[in-house]
Amino acid sequence: MSDIKSTKTQTFSRRSILKAFAAVPVLGAFGYGVFRKRTYDSEIRDQIVKELGISYNPPVLPAIKGVDMSKPIKVGIIGYGIRGEQLMRAAGFANPATIDEWEESAKKNSNDHRLEEFLSQEDLNLQFTGACDLFDVRAKSALEACSNLKRKGVKEQASQLTCKRYLNYKEMLASPDIDAVIIATPDHWHTQIAIDAALEGKHVYVEKGMTRTIDEVYQLAEVIKKTGVVFQLGHQGRQTESFIKAKEIIDQGLIGKINLIEVCTNRNSPNGAWVYDIHPEASEKTIDWEQFQGPTPNRVPFSKERFFRWRCWWDYGTGLGGDLLTHEYDALNQILNLGIPHSCVASGGVYYYKDGREVPDVFQAVYEYPDRDFTFMYSASLASNRDRGKIIMGHDGNMTIGGELIVYADPESTKYKALIDKGVIDPANPIFLYSPGSKRIDAVTSATAKYFAGRGLLYTYRQGKRVDTTHLHIKEWTDCIRTQQQPSCNIDQGFQEAITAHMATISYREGVKIYWDKEKQVIIKGEPAKI
Repeated sequence: MSDIKSTKTQTFSRRSILKAFAAVPVLGAFGYGVFRKRTYDSEIRDQIVKELGISYNPPVLPAIKGVDMSKPIKVGIIGYGIRGEQLMRAAGFANPATIDEWEESAKKNSNDHRLEEFLSQEDLNLQFTGACDLFDVRAKSALEACSNLKRKGVKEQASQLTCKRYLNYKEMLASPDIDAVIIATPDHWHTQIAIDAALEGKHVYVEKGMTRTIDEVYQLAEVIKKTGVVFQLGHQGRQTESFIKAKEIIDQGLIGKINLIEVCTNRNSPNGAWVYDIHPEASEKTIDWEQFQGPTPNRVPFSKERFFRWRCWWDYGTGLGGDLLTHEYDALNQILNLGIPHSCVASGGVYYYKDGREVPDVFQAVYEYPDRDFTFMYSASLASNRDRGKIIMGHDGNMTIGGELIVYADPESTKYKALIDKGVIDPANPIFLYSPGSKRIDAVTSATAKYFAGRGLLYTYRQGKRVDTTHLHIKEWTDCIRTQQQPSCNIDQGFQEAITAHMATISYREGVKIYWDKEKQVIIKGEPAKI
């Protein structure tokens, strides 16, 4: 490492540098200085990375072998709201009107690659033979998407529907024409539908939060394990390349002993705070309100607000804990194998959206892992865009994780002290920077979309090509169905995620500290459990 500085001019000769700058004389001496500094910084960083035994190569991804794609999997979609429609697209099925919309947008904006990327998705050889939604308008749209086998626009789409609408999900599960289901309903329906599907031998992909209550976590886990169906929880961050690379770097000890983890959810728009648009055709005639309420503990008169903005009430949703904290937790769980924390304290309130909601719009949860000697902190606001990212802090460095991966040495690091003292490592500059894929600028259509994109939840890269993470997550699930394996976000991972999220929700709602009894596999309110 002592010879690093002497190598700074080996790669670029003075002649080649002058030749390069002759083409852009406007830069002058200043441009030459910037170029030389960037070259030097890059070479220094490359030498450090080499000395530390890490690489910029994409992470090695586990491959599912022996996948027989010759037979289609017959799938039913249950719930075709915002997320249900996204899941259908990720599986390769979009409404013809959406295809036309993307095509027109691409003509006006060369940075809009949505149609291009959708058409380039791998064909998973799926047939959507059933659709169930309680709102007639959405059900019709789902049928059109399910039948769009050739990914065409309205004029080119065949008029015949190839998918059946089911008015009740149980009728769908009883059909021999269904092998597997994607469940994208409100949270309060997740457990019952998933259990009923598993008991009918149907494979299950269910969105997060996995369950509405903590009791449902045990019920669902028992049935999934008993039936052996292939279960995938909808945490598409499992496919994000930078998360997988982060685990590789952490395992190599780059940042030393970890002591604190901070993650956040900050959004600042009505859509980001679940104030979704109410469809003009919504009414008691077009929505099956009684079936929607289903297993909810409190029956109320018909409400458009509750139907479309269900995340704002505990009767149907799990708040920031089950909806967004779980994404942050699952990302860190795959990187650090967190497991269920020893304890949790949560706080917050409805501080901005005074619209009748019950769930908080500002929420914090502090989890302790005394057996690992670190704390995991989650903080959220739905009325501020201030992004703080995912940060893992160790004695020798810190790592920021999102769509890309950045590692800084700590100024007081023991591991890097000699290199810092010699000026080889500058704590103000990254010692490792991993940015998957291309630098292409793409159109992002909303503040909420930007939020998810920045967290690696909209797309990732494979062999330098941008790919929808949800597409990869569904592909993993269907590959596992074909090979009778369990995917990365299986029921065991789901159990850890759900218990962890419910600990925070219960702590907030009941105003007590929550502990996890590892031996008995139960939560304890207000009194310490054994470590």
